[in-house]
Amino acid sequence: MRKPATLLLALVLAGCAAQPPEPDPIRRALHNLSQRAAEHVVNVEALQPPDGQVLLLAYPQVDQTLEIDSGRFLESLTRSLLSVSPGPQVLDWRPAMAGQSGGHQWRLESRLDATAPRLVLSDRDLLPYRLTLALHRPDADEAVWQTEIEGAFDATAP
Repeated sequence: MRKPATLLLALVLAGCAAQPPEPDPIRRALHNLSQRAAEHVVNVEALQPPDGQVLLLAYPQVDQTLEIDSGRFLESLTRSLLSVSPGPQVLDWRPAMAGQSGGHQWRLESRLDATAPRLVLSDRDLLPYRLTLALHRPDADEAVWQTEIEGAFDATAP
């Protein structure tokens, strides 16, 4: 009876000691980009103090050549904005909300574009990008504030 129990215990311990799966490199890169974007947004003069503001996040436009799902980027950006303390309230914006503006509400639009084709180097693949962020009043087309963040995702980083 002891041998099967010992064998089972050894198998369980071996399974626990196995290496965890490698993290998704794009997930980490999106997290870092979203953190940078959140820092830019919460420091906008018009949003001060940020904890008294409501950010309505428009669904992002993401260049398909980056192979990043728009919903995935939206989730990452939302999480980063929510992690800022003190920070704004963050909600999804829908076109049906147009015209419903309060003095503390802002629509944040984002666009993630590829700025060059994938760069294949000897030790990594890079995806150059430009993130454009624009802050609007919910009922206005003209941006109150806009910025761009450029860089490259390392598609092979652990």
